[in-house]
Amino acid sequence: MNMWDQNYSIEGYKYGTSPNHFLVQQEHLLPRAARVLVPGDGEGRNGVWLASQGHRVTSVDSSAVGLAKARALAERQSVQLQTVLADLADWSPAAQSCDAVALIFVHLPSATRQDVHRRLAQSLARGGILILEAFHPAQLGYGSGGPKDADMLYTLESLRADFSGVLEELSAFEGEIALDEGAGHQGQGYVTRWVGRAASHE
Repeated sequence: MNMWDQNYSIEGYKYGTSPNHFLVQQEHLLPRAARVLVPGDGEGRNGVWLASQGHRVTSVDSSAVGLAKARALAERQSVQLQTVLADLADWSPAAQSCDAVALIFVHLPSATRQDVHRRLAQSLARGGILILEAFHPAQLGYGSGGPKDADMLYTLESLRADFSGVLEELSAFEGEIALDEGAGHQGQGYVTRWVGRAASHE
């Protein structure tokens, strides 16, 4: 059993069943019935919400326990959710196979982060949108969740380097926010938010 299987084996949902606030704010950027890829979707709160908005969602995670809970949540909310059990370090979506990617609190070590981010960006069709929220290194001073390893925390500078030449930046933010996402993310936190768009080549 991997670490995330253990984390998700608790009663209830570690990060709640409500979608991430930033994702909800940015969903208007997506076309109707968009093909959305949600890597690291865990117990499915974001993928299920996107499906409830009429999108065609594929949730990818390395935890079979998390994905089973995601499918149960989708069933309770009467939405369709496709799930894929895979490690992002060695899994690649097809090029231009989706209209949006939602990366919500998906923290990867620097050794693999840029490669994974670029592969996910290249899965976007022309004009596709990538929405990302993650903890900033300053989060190490907070007790509201996230990795305790600075190597797995993101700055705007690192994200801009990851997506340089692949995505056009639409919005960017680093700062303190209030977190209320189940037991796993509670209280003040320090995050990095970034939204990019794949070139339309028009």
